[in-house]
Amino acid sequence: MQNLPTENISFTFFKLNGFYSLGEWRHFLFIPYFLMLLLSTTSNSILIYLIISQRSLHSPMFVLIGLMAIVDLCLPVFYVPSMLFSFLFDWNQISLIGCLIQMFCIQYFGAYQSTFLLWMALDCFFAICRPLSYHKQMRMSNFLKFVIVPVIRNLLLNIILVALAGKLNFCMNNEIDHCFCEHMGLVQLACGNTSINNLLGLTFAFLIPATDFVFIAVSYIIIFVSVMKSGKFSMKAINTCTTHIIVMTSGLIFVFLAFLSYRIRNSLSTNSRVFISTMYTLFPSFFNPTIYGIRTKEIRKQFLKLFRLMTVLPQ
Repeated sequence: MQNLPTENISFTFFKLNGFYSLGEWRHFLFIPYFLMLLLSTTSNSILIYLIISQRSLHSPMFVLIGLMAIVDLCLPVFYVPSMLFSFLFDWNQISLIGCLIQMFCIQYFGAYQSTFLLWMALDCFFAICRPLSYHKQMRMSNFLKFVIVPVIRNLLLNIILVALAGKLNFCMNNEIDHCFCEHMGLVQLACGNTSINNLLGLTFAFLIPATDFVFIAVSYIIIFVSVMKSGKFSMKAINTCTTHIIVMTSGLIFVFLAFLSYRIRNSLSTNSRVFISTMYTLFPSFFNPTIYGIRTKEIRKQFLKLFRLMTVLPQ
């Protein structure tokens, strides 16, 4: 019987082998990742509840924070539960269709972590530098012009990236050294030329988080210059901007470390690369609401009020 060339074989099921080199110790990873998921779910749910229930938080800035909390709440759901089952029971198989869907959901929702920060920077810009036109600019009819371009950009880039990955022929093997379907983790299993996919992966990184970072940085530079020139030092404005800068910088560091880890793999162990990639999506999900809850006076005030109410009710 004649053997078929491997180029004619394309795997349609894959094994997610993240952290498998840890052996029996891999099962213990369930604990930290479960705790991070629990913290993310709890903190984002509380933040969403506060913003919905408290009328004092129904301003554009807090609505944007609430929408980011929804993204942070949903994002881990696309991969952390299956990752936890894999740690406990070694359930690590996924179909190509399931892999592409998971990839799209993680990348599409993840893209909005920087995009929401861009919209928050615009809110700060109008509130501090253009206070007389703030309410006009932040009306939904006017604010949509700032929304539509990033939304179309995020959607189109993700569709193109995932569609081109789905057309590849996967004949190398069917083991992805990751805990979820990441673009480069899947593409590196393909036969033939994948230079376009690699280029698009880098383009995705620079056209979404990097571009958002540039616009955010420019906005905050203008804001700080405007505050200094006015001679009226606004601690509230500085605190708001500083909070956004902390969130933006921490998220951006993990994103670029995750993308670069595939280009400098000889300098990084597989476990380190997988850990960085899981953190760039999971870390902001539990870090963002904690930072906003601590550093934003209005949210902190409403949370303390809710906490006091909850402690009084049982009595």
